[in-house]
Amino acid sequence: MPVQFGIDLYDELLGIFGDFEPVTLEEVVGELSGLARGGGRDAVAARVGLALARRASVMPSGSSAEGVDARVLEYALREECTVVTNDRELRNALLREQISVVSMRGRKRLDLMRG
Repeated sequence: MPVQFGIDLYDELLGIFGDFEPVTLEEVVGELSGLARGGGRDAVAARVGLALARRASVMPSGSSAEGVDARVLEYALREECTVVTNDRELRNALLREQISVVSMRGRKRLDLMRG
């Protein structure tokens, strides 16, 4: 998200939440690591995602659900936390479950969508 649109994710999140505790899941880090080994824009974005993940606490999801998105959803339900994603399918699934989501609005801003 940040590398694609030139925004500072942490500054934007501070503007939305004030103080916050960033957490990412081990499964997300694993998925990003796999993408980062490739080439092109997605690989560059994944490497930036990994750098951002280093600023967060990395936690196991504690889920046996299939797929990273399903594990993110299950974790967010259990922990009652907001999820930052630009993935449309994941965002819609989270909102259907009443989980708040931060996602891109336009090309330069993040938007908090209340679940």
